Amino acid sequence: MYGVQEPSGRDLLFVPLGGSGEIGMNFNMYGHDGRWLIVDCGIAFTQENGTTEVIMPDPRFAEQRRDQLEGIVITHAHEDHLGAVVHLWKRLQCPVYATPFAAAVLRRKIADAKLTDSLPLITVDQDLPLSLGPFSLEFVDVTHSTVESQAILITTPLGTVLHTGDFKLDDEPLLGRTTDLEAVARAGQRGVLAVISDSTNATKEVASRSEGELVVSLAQQVEDAGPNRVAAVCFSSNIARIHALVRLAEQHDRHPVFVGRSLMRMVAAGQEAGYFGRFETEVAPRDFGYLPPSKVMLICTGTQGEPGSAMDRIGRQRHRDIALDPDDVVIFSSKIIPGNEVGVERVHSQLSAQRIKVVSEKDAFVHVSGHPGRPELRRLYDLARPDVVVPVHGEARHMAAHAELAQSMKLPAVVPTNGAVVRLAPGPAAVVGQVESGRLLVPQRR
Repeated sequence: MYGVQEPSGRDLLFVPLGGSGEIGMNFNMYGHDGRWLIVDCGIAFTQENGTTEVIMPDPRFAEQRRDQLEGIVITHAHEDHLGAVVHLWKRLQCPVYATPFAAAVLRRKIADAKLTDSLPLITVDQDLPLSLGPFSLEFVDVTHSTVESQAILITTPLGTVLHTGDFKLDDEPLLGRTTDLEAVARAGQRGVLAVISDSTNATKEVASRSEGELVVSLAQQVEDAGPNRVAAVCFSSNIARIHALVRLAEQHDRHPVFVGRSLMRMVAAGQEAGYFGRFETEVAPRDFGYLPPSKVMLICTGTQGEPGSAMDRIGRQRHRDIALDPDDVVIFSSKIIPGNEVGVERVHSQLSAQRIKVVSEKDAFVHVSGHPGRPELRRLYDLARPDVVVPVHGEARHMAAHAELAQSMKLPAVVPTNGAVVRLAPGPAAVVGQVESGRLLVPQRR
């Protein structure tokens, strides 16, 4: 144990409570001069006995230091980075900071949780610095599979940490900004104490492909569908992908039909944040049946075969408004998250049994990752040149591969587990203790 895990003005601590050794549930804490900063507060999903359960990090360590919390800063609008805010806020009771799109997503969650009058949500300008107690924050635009994703430069008198959040290097993201490598290079010239970085694709020796490249392949899939209906299944938070699918629908004289509550909420949040206006050719699900098959482009939730999702209900022929016919085409424009294979295969089989054509990433180029492969990580470290690399956001094998890559570049690496107390300064960086961590199950509505 590192004393009582209370940071003085002479040290800078990093404590992940979620997201280290696992995909999802990202919850990271930085401690300096008696104060703590939380970066991200996310959830993960698991499928058990035909239902989807939500799990999140146990925040006990943070809760016990509630009076020392400066706030929660959200890097981007994915559930594994912001989905636990409304569930855990009563235990933490500190301000929440988010960029406009993430704030628009959170506002809807806050309203559902009836926390509008109590939870202080502060919308930040990603082009301006933010000071929270002893922490000075500078936001760095990064490309990911949703808009306004941010890396954060966190500076204290002991040095600067680059917390990457989720990112990739994509010169043609279609919507939103590209990764600001110049800002990373400037930070590297000033000196970077540590990079706390995404490890999801650290085992892959290829860079992630571009959204601009993907849209050409998706266009061919729509063309190949001919007179039949097309249904595209994607993550509801992938606003760029949704925008691209709507444009493809328009180009092929099809009407976009949004199917799934979370998808419609994300579209509304994107409109609120100014990423697109009203889609003039959109048709409501209840009017789906009036359209000839050749005029339909369904955009649906259910990438992971989640019970009760739009595509799950369509596959079971239990959707109130939507039904597909033989030779219609369903494109799963998403990756299969480890652990969800059974649910995804179940939905694929249900569709195939109805002679509906299923196209997944196993069959064609229909999805690109939002995370960096090894070439992208190397480029990041060439520019940042940190004193140490701390892999997070990945299973143990991803983080080990990430550490090996860093060491091959002559950069030391410290690989934490959830609950590890990592002393970043004074150096050399090392794990100096362990605090309580764990998982909580979110009660499901029945």
